Amino acid sequence: MPGPIIEHINLTVTNPARSAKLMEQLFDWHIRWEGPARDGGTSIHVGDERFYIALYAPPGEPESRFPKGEPLNHVGILVDDLDLIEDKVADAGLKPFNHGDYSPGRRFYFLDYDGIEFEIVSYG
Repeated sequence: MPGPIIEHINLTVTNPARSAKLMEQLFDWHIRWEGPARDGGTSIHVGDERFYIALYAPPGEPESRFPKGEPLNHVGILVDDLDLIEDKVADAGLKPFNHGDYSPGRRFYFLDYDGIEFEIVSYG
């Protein structure tokens, strides 16, 4: 192994199945595991063989939205084809914004269904 890497990120969402489906559609990831989680909640792990995003929902009625940047500013995802992913984001009914083209690459951002911000970047 070349050194430390991020193995997973754990995000609280209102609907893990809906969020996992979005990640599958955008990035061609797959569900690695799903089941009961801490405090009676549920969790779905979606990613590839190297890493994943754990999508957690606590029991009970979910919050409809979480404050932006509290405590997470955004999740950065590196992709080969930025334009393809932007099209997929739009097809999912989400709005790409804040496009940039500066070193080390091109990027855009979007908010998922829970208002979690993702930065999509390509170095190609």
